Amino acid sequence: MSQQLVVGIDIGGTNTKFGIVDRRGNILSDGRMLTNERDDVSGFLEELHGHLTKLIAEVGGIENIRGIGVGAPNGNFYTGNVEYAPNLRWKGIIPLANLLGEKFGLPTVLTNDANAAALGELMYGAAKGMKDFIVITLGTGVGSGIVANGQLIYGHDGFAGELGHCIVIPGGRLHPGTGHRGSLEAYASATGVTNTALEFLANRPDTKSTLRDLAKEDINSKTVFDAAMAGDPLAREVYEYTGKILGEALANFVMFSSPEAIILFGGLTKAGDLIMKPVREHMEMNLLPIFQNKVQLVFSELKESDAAILGASALAWEMKD
Repeated sequence: MSQQLVVGIDIGGTNTKFGIVDRRGNILSDGRMLTNERDDVSGFLEELHGHLTKLIAEVGGIENIRGIGVGAPNGNFYTGNVEYAPNLRWKGIIPLANLLGEKFGLPTVLTNDANAAALGELMYGAAKGMKDFIVITLGTGVGSGIVANGQLIYGHDGFAGELGHCIVIPGGRLHPGTGHRGSLEAYASATGVTNTALEFLANRPDTKSTLRDLAKEDINSKTVFDAAMAGDPLAREVYEYTGKILGEALANFVMFSSPEAIILFGGLTKAGDLIMKPVREHMEMNLLPIFQNKVQLVFSELKESDAAILGASALAWEMKD
């Protein structure tokens, strides 16, 4: 049983999740902590080390652990660094894989969170057995991981696959984090859904909606989702519009890498057919005939609460002995 387990760590802007995982994708023990409680990375690492040491002891000690996989914002697979992550308190370039490796005495590999999600789908989820697919994470932002010919695409510098920052409406909505206008993330994220709802409410004063009963600051992706599920016409239009933009973008991505499947993951997928129907319709409508009706468009099969840890753990299994 020696070294038949790995550690998966997912560092998010709010929470850091971690767990011990076996080859079948069973999470034997896990935990979480706040990411940005400490001003510097050394305090974060100290707290993380304390939590993980207990979990590792529970599974028989460090000799059973093969390595550590980490998914992090702006994580660079080639360097092991977290580079200028906008939603973390530790600024600049942080050699996180090296720091973790030294702290635990274990080989450590790191990539960005969406790439980790793609590896998780490949090893444990809907992409098992596939060599060409794209994972799109639809959460606060829009992340992506691209697998082609069985390999994750990193590009020459480790940052390939930022599909969420592709411009889909030139001169469109401002993305405050980047200063660019019209990116996919500005429309197809939870933040984008909120902003679309606010725009529709302002620009369509004659359309009835229960969202008008809420204060502006109380309108968010959850209240829009709840209204849409209750049949609110304006909220449903928000999903129709969001699905249209996402579907058009996916058509471009399909014609770029001709994937077998596109796997959607994250909070927005809870809307089910409300978003999937327009996504599929507008994707197919904008594809050349040679690409039409060939690409599976599916939701992730991974349990959302486990997916981040599994994705990060998949990195560790990929490490060469």
